[in-house]
Formats: sequence, structure tokens, C-alpha cells
Amino acid sequence: MNEPNKKENHTNKTFEDIKHIDENGIEFWYARELMKVLSYKDWRYFDAVIEKAKIACQNSEVTDVDHFVVDNKMVEIGSGAKREQKDYKLTRYACYLIAQNANPRLKIVALAQTYFAIQTRKQEISEKEYSSLTEDEKRFYQRNLTKKGNYSLNQTAKNAGVKNFDKFHNAGYKGLYNGETADDIARRKGLRYREDILDNMGSEELAANLFRITQTESRLKRDKVDTEKKACDTHNKIGKIVRKAIKEAGRNYARRIAYTKKELKTIRKRKAEKFEEI
Repeated sequence: MNEPNKKENHTNKTFEDIKHIDENGIEFWYARELMKVLSYKDWRYFDAVIEKAKIACQNSEVTDVDHFVVDNKMVEIGSGAKREQKDYKLTRYACYLIAQNANPRLKIVALAQTYFAIQTRKQEISEKEYSSLTEDEKRFYQRNLTKKGNYSLNQTAKNAGVKNFDKFHNAGYKGLYNGETADDIARRKGLRYREDILDNMGSEELAANLFRITQTESRLKRDKVDTEKKACDTHNKIGKIVRKAIKEAGRNYARRIAYTKKELKTIRKRKAEKFEEI
């Protein structure tokens, strides 16, 4: 359907080259131009990818029309006749979702996933802004990202054949936490029954879990995992890789850090504008 061109040498500059800036200084990409860069030759197939991306956007409780703006054009079809051609203006986030749902066999798609993931994170909050936050603010910001990441991972895991999600998530935790399940982590942190362990992590620990989540989702798609066992094995393997990197950095995530419901509500209200949802 859409085979990669082995002669092409794509770089991140490819995506910057087709970026547009509107009169308000807002960046966007045209779907038709992105389609060509991603090596899709037929709009029908690429439009199907866009529809999947829009559904993923809706499932993340984000308004898709804000990120996939219809921008149809009249194009000549010969003899002076014209017809309407479907197109979209896409935000970085829309491009990221499209890359996540595109054909994983195409090498340029993997590059697009990395590029738009990194750029979308930078767009959410700048490095300078993030470094100026308090630890509590960083934790809340990272918690929102892990919540979105877990939701997206669950959808991908479901498509990969996962039915026992406790088993699937524990496979990842075991890899990252040296054999500990979610319940083991909760007991070590001294949490109450059914208290969410992700609500009791510092910003760095949350960032490590977010990396585990996003890389597992990417690997499940890239490897076209289609059984629960393979999905669990993949999650566990990624968890171990992240753990190794953390160990080399000399971090320890055993300390219990928790928010009460009242504290969470206060922080949400205080930071609602600063941490506006994508």
C-alpha cells in the first residue's frame, strides 16, 4: 500500500520545512503536505489515519476540532473545471496523533513519532517554565501527562490483545521496580487501600513512568504485537530498560510522597490556566 522509499534520507528538518505560521504566529501543518512526507500516496488511506487520530484525540478528552481544522480547497481538475479537495490544518498534537496511528512499517513514521512527541512536550510547557515550578507543581504536571499516557497505552494494549490489564500493567511495574507489582509498591510506600500509587510519586519518578508508558506503546505498535503474552513481555522489557537507566543515574524512588484530595483540588484550581489541557 505505502512502501518506504529506501533512497530517501529523512531528517527532522523535513517536518520543519512544511511547517506554516499563521497571522497570529501559530504554527500548523497541512495534512496533504504531511501525507507526502510520511510516504502516503493515496489520500483515502491517509484520511483513514486522520480519522483514527481524531478518535484518539476525543478519547483523551481533548476537543478534536481545535487540532484538526478543516481547510478544504478548490483545485483545478482540467479544462478550467474545479472541485473541492479535502484538507486540514493540523497542530503539533494532531501531527503526533497521526504519526502514532500511521503505518509503522514506514521508517519516516517512526521519525515522525519521535519528532512530534518531543516537540509536543516542549510546546506544553517550556524548559524554563518547568524548571521554575515547585516540586508539587512538577508532580501535578507530570501526573496529568501519565494519566493521558496510560489511557492511550490501554487503547493500544487492547488492540494488541490484552484483556487482563492488571497483569499487563504489573508486567511494566515489575520491570521498572525490580519485580514489584502495583500492590507491592503501594505497601512499600505505606499507602491506604485503593490509594493510587501514581498520586504518590515525585516528579522524577512520574517522568520515569511516563517514559515507560510512551515507549511501551510505541513498541507495541512498531512490533505489531498481537497477543497478551507478547504485550506483557514487551512492557516488562521496557520497564527493565528504564530501570537500568535510572539505576545508572543513582536515583531512589522509595520515598512516599502523597497528595490529599483537598490538596489536589487546590493545586488543580491554582494551576488551571498555567497547565491548560492540550
